Amino acid sequence: MELYCFGESGHSYKAALALELAGLEWTPVFVDFFSGETRGEDFRDALNEMGECPVLIDGDLTLSQSGVIQQYLSDTYGHFGGSGAEDKREILRWQLWDNHKLSSMAGMCRFLMNFIPRDKRPAEVIAFLQGRLRGAYGILNAHLAERDWMVGQSVTNADLTCCSYLYYPEPFGFDRTEWPHIDTWLARISDLPGWKHPYDLMPGNPSDRA
Repeated sequence: MELYCFGESGHSYKAALALELAGLEWTPVFVDFFSGETRGEDFRDALNEMGECPVLIDGDLTLSQSGVIQQYLSDTYGHFGGSGAEDKREILRWQLWDNHKLSSMAGMCRFLMNFIPRDKRPAEVIAFLQGRLRGAYGILNAHLAERDWMVGQSVTNADLTCCSYLYYPEPFGFDRTEWPHIDTWLARISDLPGWKHPYDLMPGNPSDRA
């Protein structure tokens, strides 16, 4: 399998981490997002009309959107999909919540705070996003107060989607020490055999453009 991705992409990390923790054979293919590759006709015509990463190629099959890729890997190779219909619904519930309330906000906030020139960073937008994120952190922290994993008794796609942006070192208003249950859960995930930091798992790092 090939995963078109780049290190700074939290959504790519969700798919990459699922592949790596499952012990599947895969190769990361670097996408030069910051030079506009995903906006080009070649990328959109050949890989993803939406102009986004990640994109997974498995034989003749091409998939985009991290949640779809995670579900495909679970259905096909049998990892992180929970046990039974109730778990699957609950995993999907957290994936949808994450994509709307957590990852989307964290991704935008982190981009605005770190990847555009300082004089173009919109302070009011950043403050708004950080406020929304604190609400999301509170929900996640409370959910993890009396459980080891997001759903069921082991790691699932719910964990792998919700954790993705929270490992990045760039500032975007998240401090693990403020959220003890999230902190413990992130440590539990990073202790799993095969876990790697996003910048170690995928090509592409802000230092490459420094």
